[in-house]
Amino acid sequence: MQKITAILSIFIVLTACSMGKKENNSENTASESVPKVSFSADSAYHYVKKQVVFGPRVPNTEAHTRTAQWLVSELSRHGAKVTEQKADLKAFDGTVLHAVNIIGQYNPDSPDRILLLAHYDTRPWADEDPDPAKHKMPIPGANDGASGVGVLLEIARQLNANNPNVGVDILFVDAEDWGSHDDDDSWALGTKYFAENPFIPGYSPSHAILLDMVGGRGSCFYREHFSQQAAPQIIDKVWAHAADAGFSDRFINSLGGAVTDDHVPLINAGIPAIDIIGFEPNEGFPSTWHTMADDMNDIDPETLRVVGQTLLNYLLAQ
Repeated sequence: MQKITAILSIFIVLTACSMGKKENNSENTASESVPKVSFSADSAYHYVKKQVVFGPRVPNTEAHTRTAQWLVSELSRHGAKVTEQKADLKAFDGTVLHAVNIIGQYNPDSPDRILLLAHYDTRPWADEDPDPAKHKMPIPGANDGASGVGVLLEIARQLNANNPNVGVDILFVDAEDWGSHDDDDSWALGTKYFAENPFIPGYSPSHAILLDMVGGRGSCFYREHFSQQAAPQIIDKVWAHAADAGFSDRFINSLGGAVTDDHVPLINAGIPAIDIIGFEPNEGFPSTWHTMADDMNDIDPETLRVVGQTLLNYLLAQ
């Protein structure tokens, strides 16, 4: 998946991720009243499990193809206008990846648009597994991939029933995780293609919110460095909604590390974007990252709820 490019140890205020402590953030409070629409963690969990049952969603495999078809079907079922953006993308090792970006639009005629995204492909190699014999095995990708998609599918279901005041585009992006840790540019190939080849002429959302590894047990979410540089006002608003919902113990109001992820190509294309990602500044990625342990045992419905409810509140307050 992503490579850590920097850890801002000088500037980070390490804040304990206490599961029992709730804090109010007096500096950032959501200014708008939010409709009381409940995010279903059970539904999101089901969507995560469905992807894992397909098998590792490695590009050029049957599991990947079946997953893409299912995502198109689910977005359509939830009332979205769906577009498939297909491309053959060359990976760092020369492999041609038959990639498919999937976009579902709500209020497609609205000029004011918010882009939500998560990658649905999975890492072809469990190269961080403690067992070297497993390093060439594709990971299950329950947290790293499926969790963000699961949250966004439940968001799609809710948007179909609760029409937002803005246009919302949900992007399930492909070819994110076939990268080399020696080359930052080898990651996020699907998003690079999306940014460089607008699926609609002149497409330009006001901002983008990326979800990545948002289902891990006990995961906390810090202000990612590139996000803070590119869109601090969006982080302020999202984290304020998290605090208002009682989730300030999970959305930590401190800087984390800098992570090369799908938001970076969007930022480079001039789209303000933030990354909500499970990453501890003093510990790094979760222990299951790029291992065979990234399975359904790693998924906590409560973490899905914390992220999903925060994002849903943010969208419905626009």
